[in-house]
Amino acid sequence: MGEATRDAARPTAPVLHDAVLDALGLEITSGRHVAGEALTLEQLQHRFGVSRTVMREAMRILESLHLVASRRRVGLVVQPMHRWRVLDPRVIRWRLEGPGRAAQLRTLTELRVAVEPLAAAGAARHATAEERQRLRALAAQMRQLGEAGELDAFLAADVEFHALLLQACLNEMFTALTGVIAEVLAGRTEHGLMPKCPRPVALDLHEQVANTVAAEDARGAETAMRALVEEVRDAIGNADADRPDFH
Repeated sequence: MGEATRDAARPTAPVLHDAVLDALGLEITSGRHVAGEALTLEQLQHRFGVSRTVMREAMRILESLHLVASRRRVGLVVQPMHRWRVLDPRVIRWRLEGPGRAAQLRTLTELRVAVEPLAAAGAARHATAEERQRLRALAAQMRQLGEAGELDAFLAADVEFHALLLQACLNEMFTALTGVIAEVLAGRTEHGLMPKCPRPVALDLHEQVANTVAAEDARGAETAMRALVEEVRDAIGNADADRPDFH
């Protein structure tokens, strides 16, 4: 094999970096590396078979997420959960892939219950005409896709629906949670916690949210969204009870 062929066959640095980052992120968030444990670049570089540059970049990102902290003459020390950037979508994704999935879904759904009803009320007050129209179109699309059991397409519409509400409410604190909500919605589908066809009550409530926002009914939008996210919370709780891996 010529030199050019060998170079073409090697994984690129970003691919190596992403693989190392995901592996270590999942290990830390799942508890394989406990708080206080020291990790050294040399050990990790040898384990993953990557360059020092790749290893440094992966650890730099983990440090920015507060999963590890640099300590002089010690290395990188794994941090306790209360220091993690728990709202970063990457941390959420890793936690949803690990043994703490049930707890992560529960806390994220409780966050949704606290935030999204107020976001819906804000959207009812502040959304543009185009945003109101798009919400109604998305709700109708979700009903069609949900009843057909097309979960991937349903998820894409669902993510856009909730992102648009968070954007239209004109509360930058709520808008900043867009990636968090998207990870929760994706996690339910990817980990088999969505029914084959979404429950009719969930489809009805999405339409109620869209219609009350379109009607500029802030109280109605808040009530409908609260019912929607509480329905999700109950559905996740029922799934927990039925799946042994959630205990």
